[in-house]
Amino acid sequence: MHLAITYDVSSDANRRRVYRTLQRYGAWKQYSVFELEVSKTERVELEDELEGHIEPDDGDRIRIYRLCEACLDDISDIGSEP
Repeated sequence: MHLAITYDVSSDANRRRVYRTLQRYGAWKQYSVFELEVSKTERVELEDELEGHIEPDDGDRIRIYRLCEACLDDISDIGSEP
């Protein structure tokens, strides 16, 4: 499955952990945005790992969007390449 993941993490150390985790699974697209291609099992593992890297009480959050095939065909980039 194809995912787009965005994150807003207040602590620099936690933000680095989130970034490094996402980097193992997919491609950085722009500040705090990744695109990934993962299996269902990998998604569960990823979500569990990410949950351990954030502090919800500090306002941290991660949003995961599943992108369908039709959505992938309709992605446009404007501006410089990431």
